[in-house]
Amino acid sequence: MTISPERIEQIQNIPDEEIDTSDIPELDDHFWANAKMVRPITKKAVSIRLDSDILDWFKSQGKGYQSTINSVLRTYVNHQQAINESK
Repeated sequence: MTISPERIEQIQNIPDEEIDTSDIPELDDHFWANAKMVRPITKKAVSIRLDSDILDWFKSQGKGYQSTINSVLRTYVNHQQAINESK
């Protein structure tokens, strides 16, 4: 999804008092008591050999295909870790 520069400008020019935030819950003490600091994971540039049809499929999904590949790999790793922890 893309937003036109004109629409971005319109959004940026909406005064704060005209923005409806009624459907956003307040962050109460319970939220902050359970909040955890999450540091971003740094990424490394690597060269990896993939089957051409696999790479073509991810590329056909559009912009951000490398991030999608990373997400798929992360899901696999998390699943494997959960299996190993349950043993």
